[in-house]
Amino acid sequence: MLRSLSLRRSLHPHHRHLIILSSSSSTTIPRARPDPIRPFCTATAAAATTSSSSSEVRKYLGYAALVLFCGAGTYYSFPFPDNAKHKKAQLFRYAPLPEDLHTVSNWSGTHEVQTRFFHQPESLAQLEGVVQEADAKRARIRPVGSGLSPNGIGLSRVGMVNLALMDRVLEVDKERKTVRVEAGIRVQQLVDGIKEHGLTLQNFASIREQQIGGIVQVGAHGTGARLPPIDEQVISMKLVTPAKGTIEVSKEKDPELFYLARCGLGGLGVVAEVTLQCVDRQELVEHTTVSTMQEIKKNHKKLLSENKHVKYLHIPYTDTVVVVMCNPVSKWKGPPKLKPKYTVDEALQHVRQLYQESLQKYRPEVKSSNNDEPDINELSFTELRDKLLALDPLNKDHVIKVNQAEAEFRKKSEGYRVGWSDEILGFDCGGQQWVSETCYPAGTLSKPSMKDLEFIEELKRLIEKEDIPAPAPIEQRWTARSKSPMSPASSPAEDDIFSWVGIIMYLPTSDARQRKEITEEFFHYRRLTQKQLWDRYSAYEHWAKIEVPKENEELAALQARLRKRFPVDAYNKARRELDPNKILSNNKLEKLFPPSESP
Repeated sequence: MLRSLSLRRSLHPHHRHLIILSSSSSTTIPRARPDPIRPFCTATAAAATTSSSSSEVRKYLGYAALVLFCGAGTYYSFPFPDNAKHKKAQLFRYAPLPEDLHTVSNWSGTHEVQTRFFHQPESLAQLEGVVQEADAKRARIRPVGSGLSPNGIGLSRVGMVNLALMDRVLEVDKERKTVRVEAGIRVQQLVDGIKEHGLTLQNFASIREQQIGGIVQVGAHGTGARLPPIDEQVISMKLVTPAKGTIEVSKEKDPELFYLARCGLGGLGVVAEVTLQCVDRQELVEHTTVSTMQEIKKNHKKLLSENKHVKYLHIPYTDTVVVVMCNPVSKWKGPPKLKPKYTVDEALQHVRQLYQESLQKYRPEVKSSNNDEPDINELSFTELRDKLLALDPLNKDHVIKVNQAEAEFRKKSEGYRVGWSDEILGFDCGGQQWVSETCYPAGTLSKPSMKDLEFIEELKRLIEKEDIPAPAPIEQRWTARSKSPMSPASSPAEDDIFSWVGIIMYLPTSDARQRKEITEEFFHYRRLTQKQLWDRYSAYEHWAKIEVPKENEELAALQARLRKRFPVDAYNKARRELDPNKILSNNKLEKLFPPSESP
């Protein structure tokens, strides 16, 4: 009914126009008057009348066809409201979005859905009610966290459940250094809530806005070759499942399901509560230095083993490697008292100069005094980088200049920084972006395989050979193994270490055409790395960054590849037992983990 009403509104002006044309046309057509002298029609006259009638029929059929075609044309050109733009698709199947439809997008704006049901329970009892009702109706309610996953793994058009209102610290055991929280609590909230007890989390990912339930379920990680991914900090969980209700799992209670569900991708139950193993709150010293790959190779084993946290930032088209090391403040020496060699303004000088020069080249009409332009002296480095890349994001030569400016900035930013771990271990990732991050084995802490550095060298050669406009940085981090079988860093060997490498392309513009071009170039970049590197290094993508191929052959290859690395059959079996109606699933999960063909 809504569709027909919309169609009528669209066509109404055209109907009026056609009616006027019909009227005026009919007045110009001579009408035969009855001849009083010839009361009877001859055969010729009858034939003429028949021919005239056929002509009239054809004429009005033509008008009807014109109305239909005008209606179709109006349908595809009519300025629908913003909430209808996503459905200018199939003829006669569009219905305007209802007022209660929610638009949900991930942080990077790379994935967006419109969903009718977006549940936000405030308590465990409400969550249980939402799950029970959805299961009875067989209506999907995909669990979604803060929406920070680059691939939108928690999004669903049918319905979602979000625990942002279930964000309390429930219990702190200072002696055992554990904390029990509702799964909707954000990382920063949790850290702030337990610091008065002298506790904090063992490790952090780059961003603090993730919900605990989400960060655990996708196998997120920080960095440090002795530190496992964040799912290893979980010592028990409370899951609300469609088939078995609310269950608690731990190493003691159903350990097989516990390890599987720690990195369960939201498919085995809605994570309602999590108990985490914490550590003593501590201050860290961050030491940033700039090196080269040749020097890194000489010191790699030492850097991994002697630093609690370490990561490398590789800058394409340069030999610059930024090394960031974080360690506890020495109880005897205290924090370093060295002052940085350059001020922030001095470190940014080259970047600001490049932006001014590029602005003159690409937008000469913009004057430095233009009030619409922000004061570049108030922009951070990542903001300046975004603005620089926005001028010509796919021009390799321009991107190289930006990368070189970043190398210069990093060189002048060498030095020390002291702060609490939750302050120091964060990383300014920049603006919206496409990202692909892979995890692969790198030997052991006592005997690194050096495959992690070989991977980077090959990746950089590939970038240069293919003229990819690859921005900086290529971020490289390390973790210990995880005992969760669905973790990309899962391993039975306790000493194994894994390297995580992320490639990116920023989306520094809101222009739809430009974002589409960047997206196409990024997937070309990603496809090349997949073809050249992934199988040879046993690299698998982070669950929050894996993208589902559109081509059936590529999808089948990905499914087969995942089966080689992960216990897909065991995972699907648990899904069938806990969520037989698949209400916690979405299209991404269904495509990644189709049921096995064999019984």
